[in-house]
Amino acid sequence: MSTDFKKLPASKDHKGSYAFISLGCPKNTVDSERMMGLLKLDGYQLIADPEQSDFVVVNTCGFIEQARTESFAAIDEMLELKKAGKTKGVIVSGCLAERQKEQLLEDRPEIDSLVGVFGREEITKIADRLVGDLEEQRSVFQPAPIRALPDTHRLQITPQHFAYLKISEGCDRLCTFCAIPKMRGKHATKPMENVIEEAQQLSDSGVRELNIVAQDTTYYGMDMYGEPRLTELLTQLDQVEGLDWIRLMYFYPMYIDDRLLQTIADANKIIPYIDMPLQHADDTMLKRMSRRVNRPDTEKTIRRMRELIPGLTLRTTFITGFPGETDEQFETLVDFVKEFKFERMGVFTYSFEPDTPAANLPGHLDEETKNARRDHLMAVQQEIAAEFNHNQLGKTIDVILDAPVTEQPNAWVGRSTFDAPDVDGCVFVTESDRSLATGQMVPVEIVHSQAYDLIGVAVGTPR
Repeated sequence: MSTDFKKLPASKDHKGSYAFISLGCPKNTVDSERMMGLLKLDGYQLIADPEQSDFVVVNTCGFIEQARTESFAAIDEMLELKKAGKTKGVIVSGCLAERQKEQLLEDRPEIDSLVGVFGREEITKIADRLVGDLEEQRSVFQPAPIRALPDTHRLQITPQHFAYLKISEGCDRLCTFCAIPKMRGKHATKPMENVIEEAQQLSDSGVRELNIVAQDTTYYGMDMYGEPRLTELLTQLDQVEGLDWIRLMYFYPMYIDDRLLQTIADANKIIPYIDMPLQHADDTMLKRMSRRVNRPDTEKTIRRMRELIPGLTLRTTFITGFPGETDEQFETLVDFVKEFKFERMGVFTYSFEPDTPAANLPGHLDEETKNARRDHLMAVQQEIAAEFNHNQLGKTIDVILDAPVTEQPNAWVGRSTFDAPDVDGCVFVTESDRSLATGQMVPVEIVHSQAYDLIGVAVGTPR
């Protein structure tokens, strides 16, 4: 966790110390960084050890069962510290708090305060009440805003050289498997000038790689301008000084036209990497998921993307074992993956979510079947990824260095334009003269590949 406060104004007062646990997706990471920035500006000091803190904030994920289990475990661990007298209080925020609301307090009454997704701007007031032993209000829930909340003055928990930039909040899609609209509301665009201001702030703080995130990136601007405005936003982002890479995440396979693709292809800083979760390839399954797309249109979009963006790395995710998925429909998905050879891919098993329409669909599958289909699809993908990596041998590519390899001198772990943080592979880099440093970009000759990772030798001048 980064604790470099030099980019934030120093507070005159020291109100207390806190520890922070951030769980979930990059959108949640942005929320965490915003809350920590607000706490810093208000006089609270972030420390690494919860046992030495006055209070702990747990920013939770509530998306699927596995994420909720992780969130509950983190909450319970911090509550045990409180019970043992090692911290004064526990604040729970984020999607799980938003999804369960007061039920969470009933199940775990030892929680001092709940902060919903859109109550995050009140985090300093919650902290003040906790430190001041005031208990008149234990929860803060705000309605989803018409415009996305600002994310300025953040305290990064990512390494200093890369960050996430959230361009909108919420989602208007009503996919039957997803509870995100219940937790984060309808789509709310962040005004273009605010996005650019935040991008410049991050660049000025040392960020070189900007990862653009939203629930539905291609829908950007629809609520505010009456039409998608991602093309215009990307044109402006490409001109932000100091950035090297701009990476595009969470494209929905609608509102992707030639103008948008050509803008990406012609940009100086937008790298040829697009994450576009497709979820399935069988039309019956897509309809049951309420995805509002079909296979022929999706195939046309993919081919056009590859045609207009040279060297495109296309990442996607799929769900196996959705209610009613037959063997034949799963094989349709397998054939689709084999045909389109996605450079990067993730697979999730369907997660039963009680408050979603999919929960009421017939034909729920057992966990063994869901897991077996996931494993089979990933085995197919592993061969595709291995072939892609093999084709990189002998090439020299730019790599951004994330960290030195522990207990291995002259070795680094980094990423190419092929690899988004945390979800894709990495590039292991060796050097001979100890001249490299975290956050640098260096030309690397690829000499070997293993599974989803590449291995190379630094051959050029770092920058």
